[in-house]
Amino acid sequence: FFMLKDRERLVGFILSMMPEKRGLMSRIWKEMDGQIANYVRGKVVEIIIVGTVTFITFAWFGLPYSALLAVIVGFSVLIPFIGAAVATIPVAAVAGFHFGLTEEFAYVLVAYGVIQALDGNVLVPVLFSEAVNLHPVSIILAVLFFGGIWGFWGIFFAIPLATLLKALVTAWPRSLKSQIASN
Repeated sequence: FFMLKDRERLVGFILSMMPEKRGLMSRIWKEMDGQIANYVRGKVVEIIIVGTVTFITFAWFGLPYSALLAVIVGFSVLIPFIGAAVATIPVAAVAGFHFGLTEEFAYVLVAYGVIQALDGNVLVPVLFSEAVNLHPVSIILAVLFFGGIWGFWGIFFAIPLATLLKALVTAWPRSLKSQIASN
């Protein structure tokens, strides 16, 4: 609240500590500001798509609490991999209590697994390649690279970090001539 209320004052303070000539930093900041907004919009769209598909699938199976489970599964995409694993517990519990250990129980879990696999391997790369203007392969490589370096937090911040790297490469002066022109 206070950061929003005193935004101009805080930004003025931070800018007073920065160098006078900050063309490169300003270009990177503008690029990242737009990309982070696109990332957040992409996450909202992903939550809606995954939640809707999950609701339709669970309702088709006649699973009770389909809407609640769909909301849980939808919000589970906020935490990559771990969210899907945690959301599996209530899905399996409700399906197990409703169907018992029958074929329907297995079908529900297989359908849930397919939804998660399609989300992680198709929807996220395609959706975020459009949202943050990165190639789907770049997103997959970013998740593997940053996840390998920093584990969970690397996976969580992989797409924003990849966008930061892209913004740095895009904003970086290509030659001395372009550097002189920007100053």
